[in-house]
Amino acid sequence: MNKIYLDNAATTPLAEEVIDAMVDTMKMNFGNPSSTHSFGQEAKILIENVRRQVADYLHVTPAEIIFTSCGTESNNMIIKSAVDHLEVQRIISSPLEHKCVSESILDMKNRKGVEVNYIRPDEKGDIDLVKLEALLKSSDKKTLVSLMHANNEIGNLIDIKKVAELCKANNALFHSDTVQTMAHMPLDFSDIQVDFASCSAHKFHGPKGIGFAFIRKSSGLKGIITGGPQERSLRAGTENVAGIVGLGKALEISLNHLEEYAAHMQNIKAYAVEKLTQVVPGIKFNGRSSEKETSLYTVLSALLPYKNPLIGLQLDMKGIAISQGSACSSGASKPSMVMMMVLSEEEMDHCTPLRISFSHLTTMEDIDALADALHEISKDFVIENTNVEHR
Repeated sequence: MNKIYLDNAATTPLAEEVIDAMVDTMKMNFGNPSSTHSFGQEAKILIENVRRQVADYLHVTPAEIIFTSCGTESNNMIIKSAVDHLEVQRIISSPLEHKCVSESILDMKNRKGVEVNYIRPDEKGDIDLVKLEALLKSSDKKTLVSLMHANNEIGNLIDIKKVAELCKANNALFHSDTVQTMAHMPLDFSDIQVDFASCSAHKFHGPKGIGFAFIRKSSGLKGIITGGPQERSLRAGTENVAGIVGLGKALEISLNHLEEYAAHMQNIKAYAVEKLTQVVPGIKFNGRSSEKETSLYTVLSALLPYKNPLIGLQLDMKGIAISQGSACSSGASKPSMVMMMVLSEEEMDHCTPLRISFSHLTTMEDIDALADALHEISKDFVIENTNVEHR
């Protein structure tokens, strides 16, 4: 069976060059980066080279890049340390955030008594910046705003620069989960005044188990993992040297081909919208995922006009890997919070969401195979809900 992978928002396959770079590092640079002898210092140099590489991409200083195990760790560290060490008393966020953000916020509410304000998205999944500004002006409490740059299920983009400007004008800190956009979009943090951001290398063909946090040095944020001076004393523990090298190589490849990869995935996404509309009568697309300018090109969220909770398994049996939501919510008995926000009750009861996510390796033939499989599966269902409207 020819297997097709369409779940790149969950993780991406490792690039061969990344594997080679990591293997070479594990063979030749096994020293502990904290050691003062040549073995350790050679490993340390590799880490600092990648740190400078990441800093150059984001137009920040190397000291503002802190290597972590993943975006989840980065988001936890930023949110919890902002409360513990920066005296944040209020957090403004949305119900669309990744679970690692929403649960960290809830933890701070329950354990630290932090006030939490949520901005409910509209039917397209957009955040109203007028409501954000009103909330920012409504209290003098030290506030952290946490809004993701691109949603991991529907791909909606926020105006990250505008949000940063609103936060700065109202003396609030701004954290953005940028896991889905890092290395997929140009990001200039000298222009976009975000205070904190996060990254996972495995979202752009790097290894799992490595990421970084951008922490603006003027913020004064402190680490929550103690026990050593590593990572500017913000994240104690021996660094994952091979993983960091792999992150750097994956970032290098992605940035060298940024426009090429983006154009390819935009074309694939447009083709998927057209093809699926033809073969599945009544299919709809959630949020702004089918739009070019307002959504991330890697993600397309579809809504099938029939209820089929086994659709993921059926597609997998046909050799097609796909998701019905965030990978962190897979296996859950209830729909994700994102789907609950953008779908009506009728859609929740009678329709089936699918998340299709692309990489530069995705082909038109992959989309054709998906369309054929969905067309075949759809024959087993009576389509009665083509007039179901989005909320």
